[in-house]
Amino acid sequence: MDGFLLLDKEKGISSNQLVQHVKKTLSLKKVGHLGTLDPMATGLMILAINRATKFSNYFLESDKSYNATVQLGSSTDTDDAMGTIVSSSDTLPTQKDIHESLKSFIGKSMQIAPYFSALKHKGKPLYKYAREGKFVSKPPREVNIFSIKNIMCEHNKCSFIIHCSKGTYIRSIARDLGEKLNSGGHLSTLRRLSQGSFNIENAMTMENVELNNLIAIEEAFSELSEIKLNSNQTKLFKNGVKIQEINLEDDTYKIYDSSEKFLGLGLVTNSVLALKRLV
Repeated sequence: MDGFLLLDKEKGISSNQLVQHVKKTLSLKKVGHLGTLDPMATGLMILAINRATKFSNYFLESDKSYNATVQLGSSTDTDDAMGTIVSSSDTLPTQKDIHESLKSFIGKSMQIAPYFSALKHKGKPLYKYAREGKFVSKPPREVNIFSIKNIMCEHNKCSFIIHCSKGTYIRSIARDLGEKLNSGGHLSTLRRLSQGSFNIENAMTMENVELNNLIAIEEAFSELSEIKLNSNQTKLFKNGVKIQEINLEDDTYKIYDSSEKFLGLGLVTNSVLALKRLV
């Protein structure tokens, strides 16, 4: 009963509503998600079940990919279709200008988050300030756009697939694209396709969710190498004691005992193994 479930979130529900639905449907004690999606967005959400919730932070750091559509010609207060239009323009950029402007986002840059976001100011989410008419801006954060592909433009709409680092707001990409093109713009649709090694193709719908498709914790870290410990080393590791003379490259490893039982994750640094997380 410990592991991860891949869900295809529907449009119109919050990430928390999806979590509560799965928790109730499968009668689970502990369920968390590994990265929220706005109500208007659809696509991949990774749910951590029971003890897998202890490993959530490792996946929150992973990169993601999305299929996005930007509506050009109007800007909204939320930077997406859920908001109120605050400006509009009759400017219709050329496809060449749109392609060039989109491609200019590739690489590292400093991004300003939307006013309506879950980032906090003095312990309070920005969207709560915005709902009160107080628009608080956080300092820009570095994001990395690895690629923007499959760009398709028709009239004043532009769709593309974007692969980006954690913390990237696609709504901000839509807003900034509109500014670059002097036309305004906001995000009209968003679908998450992947997160780290997880893909939407393997996700279940809310209607067919079942534990038969539970991904074991160790399977979720398939890209990591393994270390098998003897009985004495296992006792030390489980008690948080560092183990010397582990002559392996500095990296994070899956740790097993002598009977092949998965214990958790460990970090090797200068031939010393330290506990990162126990199951």
